[in-house]
Amino acid sequence: MNRLGSGPVGSAAAAAAAAGQYRVCGNCRKVPRQEKRVQVSPPLTRGPSAFIPENEVMQANGLDERTNLLVEEYSTSGRLDNITQVMSIHTQYLESFLRSQFYMLRMDGPLPLPYRHYIAIMIADSLSELEALMERMKRLQEDKEDEEASQEEMATRFEKEKKESLLVISGAFDDEIVSTDVSRYVEDPGFGYKDFARRGEDHLPTFRAQDYTWENHGFSLVNRLYSDIGHLLDEKFRMVYNLTYNTMATHEDVDTTTLRRALFNYVHCMYGIRYDDYDYGEVNQLLERSLKVYIKTVTCYPERTTKRMYDSYWRQFKHSEKVHVNLLLMEARMQAELLYALRAITRHLT
Repeated sequence: MNRLGSGPVGSAAAAAAAAGQYRVCGNCRKVPRQEKRVQVSPPLTRGPSAFIPENEVMQANGLDERTNLLVEEYSTSGRLDNITQVMSIHTQYLESFLRSQFYMLRMDGPLPLPYRHYIAIMIADSLSELEALMERMKRLQEDKEDEEASQEEMATRFEKEKKESLLVISGAFDDEIVSTDVSRYVEDPGFGYKDFARRGEDHLPTFRAQDYTWENHGFSLVNRLYSDIGHLLDEKFRMVYNLTYNTMATHEDVDTTTLRRALFNYVHCMYGIRYDDYDYGEVNQLLERSLKVYIKTVTCYPERTTKRMYDSYWRQFKHSEKVHVNLLLMEARMQAELLYALRAITRHLT
């Protein structure tokens, strides 16, 4: 088996060598700046999203000249594709996302452009409810001010949440799941997400974030392996985590910090990552089961996501708020995967 001894991406380059037998995709060819023009994709019957009404998305990006400028500057195709149109609901995040994507897929780096694109293609493969959620958030803040949980209590709550996450089944809406044929892209028919531990195990592995954090360890290693990419990734993580308009559905001046933190940390919990200073009791109080099913599906089995799942949680929230949830889940998963990979590289190098 090849190892990373010959360089930071030695094994990755060897594993991608077969990509040379494929045609170079259109994105690999330089597009002169003067020839780039922003083009909106031909509208689909239901707009760019199957879950969000077309008029809401089109109104958001149709009136925002900033979005068009960002696409012209960073898009590799010069087209305002469907995903970009949905992301444009949150323009601040979109800028960070497009910049980092452009840097990874277009600028000079350790891997040749065809290898990077080949890898990217493979990877891509009611009112009472709202009021109850806001009341739980308020109660959590009051309880935290009155008395903080001990380290032992927080460790116990994490272990409970970690075990329960293994029992969250994304097949709760199996009757609506549309099967996708991805077998043509993989040699192993069983390839896909697998839980980090088997159900029923007494001692589940735990990744203590304090022992290897993105801020103190991963960030510097990424920059060492791939110059400046750490800054772009860090900006993207911080942007989506801190993004807020201080609203929840029709309510204004709401501090959503606890909710955003619960969403981000629950994804990491599903991957066995624990933060010693976080009380995982907040996760259970803020995230109802239907939302946990949605989170696990989007994070681990995105091809199984259905509109019924999307509609089943936070029914009174705006579509833009649910898009923000998806962005949080996506970045939390990326950071979790990076932490495992970068920790393994660090151990190898030392």
